[in-house]
Amino acid sequence: MPAAFASSLKDPSLVVEGSYINGQWVQSKSKQTFVIRNPATDEVLGNCPESSKEDLEDAIQAASQAFQTWRTVSGRQRGRILRQWFDLIVANKEDIGKIITAENGKAKGDAEGEALFSASFFEWFSEEAPRIYGDIAPHSMPNGRIQILKQPVGVCGLITPWNFPMAMGARKIAAALAAGCTVVLKSDGLTPFSSNALAVLGERAGLPKGVFNVVTSLETTPELGLALCQSEVVKKISFTGSTRVGKLLMQQSSSTLKKLSLELGGNAPFIVFDDADVEVAVASAVASKFKVTGQTCVCANRIFVQENIYDRFSKRLVEEVKKYRVGNGNDASVTHGPLTTGVAKTEEHVQDAVNKKAVVLHGGKRLANLGPNFFELTVLGDVDDSMLVMSEETFGPLAALTKFKTEDEVIERANSVEVGLASYVMTNDLGRYYRVCERLEFGMVAVNTGVISDPASPFGGVKHSGMGREGSKYGVDEYLVLKSVVLGGINTEHKL
Repeated sequence: MPAAFASSLKDPSLVVEGSYINGQWVQSKSKQTFVIRNPATDEVLGNCPESSKEDLEDAIQAASQAFQTWRTVSGRQRGRILRQWFDLIVANKEDIGKIITAENGKAKGDAEGEALFSASFFEWFSEEAPRIYGDIAPHSMPNGRIQILKQPVGVCGLITPWNFPMAMGARKIAAALAAGCTVVLKSDGLTPFSSNALAVLGERAGLPKGVFNVVTSLETTPELGLALCQSEVVKKISFTGSTRVGKLLMQQSSSTLKKLSLELGGNAPFIVFDDADVEVAVASAVASKFKVTGQTCVCANRIFVQENIYDRFSKRLVEEVKKYRVGNGNDASVTHGPLTTGVAKTEEHVQDAVNKKAVVLHGGKRLANLGPNFFELTVLGDVDDSMLVMSEETFGPLAALTKFKTEDEVIERANSVEVGLASYVMTNDLGRYYRVCERLEFGMVAVNTGVISDPASPFGGVKHSGMGREGSKYGVDEYLVLKSVVLGGINTEHKL
């Protein structure tokens, strides 16, 4: 156990340097490990196993064996375990927040917020687990009957990113287990301790051995991803990450014809019409753009502001952004932490835009005095479609403002990218609300709010942003398969 880091927690046992396989904490058979560092300070937090294919196979076999029993547990019983897991996460939110801040860099509010966001999926799916209904369909012949059963797909391989190191796993795990599946989670190599803490609490909640397994790795991640895709035992892959890797996983899964859920990259338009409430629009833009220092796949990346309201909006946005403080997430006065991987790309997008005549309204530079991973919250004005920030996802604290004139123009520009995950519309015109929402080519549209994620809302995109939905009542369906049971030869003759 990493003594210095763990000793800062109320419950140091939440920090574990291992992989969790068949209910046991283990090291890799290769004896190899990798180092986890704090992105704010570069402090070494600890080590985790650099898992091999043999380690992964142990986890897959454990999940396969556990599936035979877990699938027969009633939905009500599974729901009770998930509910207990929810309670434990809420009870430990402060420690979980410290773990997330240490390995991801998030400010305290964002980190503890992620703990509660993670918990919300266990609560939601604890309630969905006993409500997985099949169907009855009328047969075309009077002596036939049709039942349609929903059954768990089997062992699921889940691959999660570093930006929400607990929540992205929670959203998948809770749905899979509610459906009756078992899980092998491949956590991100930059942030493994959050997933390990989740495993500790899952065991306390009463999960049987083998139902939930966590495999850690950094350098061997591509090798493990390939092995999950090619495994005949693993029946489903769910991945959150880049479009490039999602396409690769889909290709690698073709030989085994797996069921896939892919939540991939975004390039979210944030559209402010001149009839919008400026204060609502500004608050929504700040919430969407700068959450987790701009490192979410649903961050507003391209902010389109109708020309009549542009000056008011840009002035108020800068005034609000100036109120925030970037720094080490351990400092309670800090609102935005370091970037985990994206400083260079953020700097590139700012420089490219400035070279093409964009105007820096606020920020625009690295905060080298804080360390190599810090960047100012930045607002650019007079951005146009030739700039990189309009075609590439920044994944950093850069708000790019561009003017538009007409509704048709902005819809065409918003839809011009190959991805289609989240989008945002600020308007008080009911007719415009319907027209724009229906024409935007995105899986999700938020209207007059900057918060798009909720356990009850299906999360996912279209086009190159992937396939499938997470959360909501539809989230369980991603882990189920349909079985038709057709019964014939029923004597339906009624004799008087």
